[in-house]
Amino acid sequence: MNPIHKDWWRTATIYQIYPKSFFDSGNKGIGNIKGIISKLDYLKTLGIDAIWLTPVYESPMIDNGYDISDYYNINSDFGCMADFDLLLKTAHEKGIRIILDIVVNHTSTEHHWFQSALGNKNSEYRDYYIWKDPVNDEAPTNWESKFGGNAWELDEKTGQYYLHLFAKEQADLNWENPKVRDEVKDIISFWAEKGVDGFRLDVINLISKQQDYQNDYKGDGRCFYTDGPRVHEFLQEINNAVFNKYGSVTIGEMSSTSLEQCQQYSSLDSKELSMVFNFHHLKADYENGQKWTVMPFDFLDLKSIFNHWQQGMSNKGWSALFWCNHDQPRVVTRLGNDKKYRVESAKMLATSIHMMQGTPYVYQGEEIGMTNPHYTSIEQYRDLESINMYNIMLKQGKSEEEVLAILAQKSRDNSRTPVQWDNSKSAGFTNGTPWLEVAGNYLEVNVDQAIKDVDSVFYYYQKLIALRKEVEVITIGDYTDLAPEHSQVFCYQRSSDIQTLICINNYYGEHVEFELPADLIVKNGKYILGNYEGVLADKVKHSLVLKPYECRVLLIENDRCKGFVKV
Repeated sequence: MNPIHKDWWRTATIYQIYPKSFFDSGNKGIGNIKGIISKLDYLKTLGIDAIWLTPVYESPMIDNGYDISDYYNINSDFGCMADFDLLLKTAHEKGIRIILDIVVNHTSTEHHWFQSALGNKNSEYRDYYIWKDPVNDEAPTNWESKFGGNAWELDEKTGQYYLHLFAKEQADLNWENPKVRDEVKDIISFWAEKGVDGFRLDVINLISKQQDYQNDYKGDGRCFYTDGPRVHEFLQEINNAVFNKYGSVTIGEMSSTSLEQCQQYSSLDSKELSMVFNFHHLKADYENGQKWTVMPFDFLDLKSIFNHWQQGMSNKGWSALFWCNHDQPRVVTRLGNDKKYRVESAKMLATSIHMMQGTPYVYQGEEIGMTNPHYTSIEQYRDLESINMYNIMLKQGKSEEEVLAILAQKSRDNSRTPVQWDNSKSAGFTNGTPWLEVAGNYLEVNVDQAIKDVDSVFYYYQKLIALRKEVEVITIGDYTDLAPEHSQVFCYQRSSDIQTLICINNYYGEHVEFELPADLIVKNGKYILGNYEGVLADKVKHSLVLKPYECRVLLIENDRCKGFVKV
């Protein structure tokens, strides 16, 4: 069997839940596992195949759960192990798989391994982490933390520094130590034995560091630990010992990676990972490659990046397709129009990525067109990275107005506001006070309203999810950008022996005339999806006039085609 046909996740759509902001079944103001259980029927109606659950383990929550202090227990903020077991059982009964986020590049400094190692060179866990002597009475290298500041923290009792690529409370594990790798195998096996269907591996391409620990005089140090010298060896070891044994789907989050690396991480021989996340397309609005800036997205660059990855991964690897997650702003604000054309642009953006090859991910609230909250004060933010960068940018001489404008566009809190369930107090998220302020547009943008409106973003996502299972070319087709230089339209072709699919998207708020390629044979074609009324009945022509943020999906049955093929 062709590898592209054999795995359930190749035609699946996965829904990401950030538990803290999903639904609070009580009055703590924090979402919990019981809240997720209560909304499974809603997710079943949407049509998703699996839930990716961001970390629910014991954690001091310095980085909202990505700083794990106990891999074998559930954070009491979210519930208990019995709640998780019930979630797993209930989800499986409804045909929904569960994928857990696992963070094994680093642990919390409150983890018992680190607590034993801190201040004690003789601890059995000292070599679980990366310790270095000072150089000229300073940090061992000039590497920068991804959250700002130097990536090394001094252990005053021993005089050595430990590495933390993220917050100082997130100490990097030493994967050179085989005992660490054995611990990782045990952790993953524990959850797989419970029946967890897969794992999303946080910043997994950072686990192997170059061992000479040099200064980086050209950058922030990432060249010495990104896609490091033993990373593929380590992943193959874990895959052989655990993932293959349990048939786990595995999703690798790849930081600052390359196409060539991702081809290997997710190769069709399944030696390492099932699929990979990369973030290159979400840097199209980074001025000079810098995140903490404000600029309109570079449309031609965005299309070029998609073309590079879609063609490069075809028949070589597998991609996770996404616009939003817990670390990224809401796409309808970022690339669309979150006011006048919120619904149209939300549908168009969803279409433009769901028709590509890969496994699409829907981040909670995306399916109803949730927007950034447009906060106006630093007091409204909770994200550690955002608060750190606020202070850093002020020290750099930026005005508060400028800094707040940057945060309103780039902060991770933009996606972490509570899901807007209805138009009651706190958007129906909690009976208490939400841990993070709800976006002000919840009276109009909420699940209850979306369910009542047959033309809502919700039902459009439902159609996209269903189409992936019905139209084979979406899974197996080649990718060609038909208008790479067009300044307003993103139009690409997916093609196989039996079908051709054309995905046409107007990325802007003005009408535009567009011509399909003259040599494209459209006589057997029909529109199967569109975000404006009446599109499905339109006669297919080469000349189009697209409305603001309009999208159309054209399916052409090739002469040898005998109809849709169920995958």
